[in-house]
Amino acid sequence: MQYFGVASIRALLIAALSLTAVFAHAELKVGDVAPDFSLRASDGQTYNLADYRGKQAVVLAWFPRAFTSGCTVECKSLAENGDEIRKFDVSYFMASTDPVEKNAEFADDTGADFPLLSDPDGEVATAYGVFTMGFAKRHTYYIDVDGVISHIDTAVRPSTSAQDMIANLEKLGVAQRDS
Repeated sequence: MQYFGVASIRALLIAALSLTAVFAHAELKVGDVAPDFSLRASDGQTYNLADYRGKQAVVLAWFPRAFTSGCTVECKSLAENGDEIRKFDVSYFMASTDPVEKNAEFADDTGADFPLLSDPDGEVATAYGVFTMGFAKRHTYYIDVDGVISHIDTAVRPSTSAQDMIANLEKLGVAQRDS
């Protein structure tokens, strides 16, 4: 009986320390280098954050689940305002833990004219600190041309996500494309 108690306590301590390490690693803040990723997208391509370093800013908008109400509103907001977002020298993506096939259907359904990235095992979502209970939290990361996080929006409003993204890009001084 005593051995069972010691073994149980040891297992609980190991689990607690492991979780602490995961959460400590996952808490990103402005000024941190953005975790690299290589993710398949709704358009059939694979996107690597490293490919943009030194070339272009990136916006990574995590969303919980394709075909849910808030996510649909957010995706449509970005799709309907894509011309305004693309005035900036930025590549922008939405990302979820949905399979790539589901995100491809979702992109078609919402008219998304930008890639939806798929992280089905949640590895990248975990690195960004947004993975919880099998899906991603609705957070948007603004990554500068050097690959450094310049802003994190943890209070994304789906209905105004495009307008908020544009305002943040302006506030961060992201360069505009030549007309």
